[in-house]
Amino acid sequence: VQLQASGGGLVQAGGSLRLSCASSGRSSSSNVMAWFRQAPGKEREFVAGISRSGSTIYANSVKGRFTISRDNAKRTVFLQMNSLKPEDTAVYYCAAKQGELVMTNRPSYNIWGQGTLVTVSS
Repeated sequence: VQLQASGGGLVQAGGSLRLSCASSGRSSSSNVMAWFRQAPGKEREFVAGISRSGSTIYANSVKGRFTISRDNAKRTVFLQMNSLKPEDTAVYYCAAKQGELVMTNRPSYNIWGQGTLVTVSS
């Protein structure tokens, strides 16, 4: 499975962005999909994840502001980000794993896309 993330950019605080991650390859619709992010000088952290059936988990820092969704037919996962804050500035990565459980730890995911940069100005 290969992952291709897109949709990053520069936005003012309070604005919105939607990230997309297209997957290709075998059985891509059966994977758990997730978004992680890495700010400068910080470790990569879990943002949101979604199972094939649509179960979701969010990091506390983004609950109520971000929404993860997926279109299995199009093999794409989305991250709608609203009410963005400067502290949301980071490189965002999409990731995938087999199975049905959404995990929040980075080592659980064995497939990674390239990052897309999100910059939120104050």
